[in-house]
Amino acid sequence: MTSTVPAPVTRTAQGSALQAVLLDMDGTLVDTEGFWWDVEVEVFARLGHTLDDSWRHVVVGGPMSRSAGFLIEATGADITLAELTVLLNEGFEHRIGRTLPLMPGATRLLAELAAHEIPTALVSASHRRIIDRVLTSLGPQHFALTVAGDEVPRTKPHPDPYLFAAAGLGVDPARCAVVEDTATGVAAAEAAGCQVVAVPSVAPISPAHRRTVVGSLEEVDLAFLRGLMTEMR
Repeated sequence: MTSTVPAPVTRTAQGSALQAVLLDMDGTLVDTEGFWWDVEVEVFARLGHTLDDSWRHVVVGGPMSRSAGFLIEATGADITLAELTVLLNEGFEHRIGRTLPLMPGATRLLAELAAHEIPTALVSASHRRIIDRVLTSLGPQHFALTVAGDEVPRTKPHPDPYLFAAAGLGVDPARCAVVEDTATGVAAAEAAGCQVVAVPSVAPISPAHRRTVVGSLEEVDLAFLRGLMTEMR
């Protein structure tokens, strides 16, 4: 099991300003953003409510407390936030137990970062119980640190998860490359001062200062990430 809070140690990638790579999980490394929506639709159907497809862009990428709270308010469903959270996590666990497709390029990128001993962290808004299930497919050995949404006071879009990850790895957030797929995750990484690579999964994301947008992880490798840091300098 990957330690959630390792002893701080300063580590720098040789020959590059890049000190660490921080990776989102759902929609970035694993093709699961659609899974969450499908589970939400199924759970609310059992409660007697139909979800409007336009709400999908509202709930994607954020903490479960925000997305679940929004859906309760939007539908008027007679269920508490705590009860709904349990149902959604259970439904998602069941779904990934059947299949867990990785995003194109994810396996290759993780292997390359590990081969070059680049400090790498998994930073997700998903709860610890979900992350631990997904790690069996991603390979826990690829991550020096994992941060779950239910382990920080404020999760995405706040910067806390990425600041926590950088501190745990003993690196400067400004010299971390973050890979994200949603506007919520991008906002969190940028608020933390990180260099961001956006790989949009559900909704479009525009390029911006310290933000590069690519079509898939197949366009991202170590040379690409180091190049972003060189351009920043």
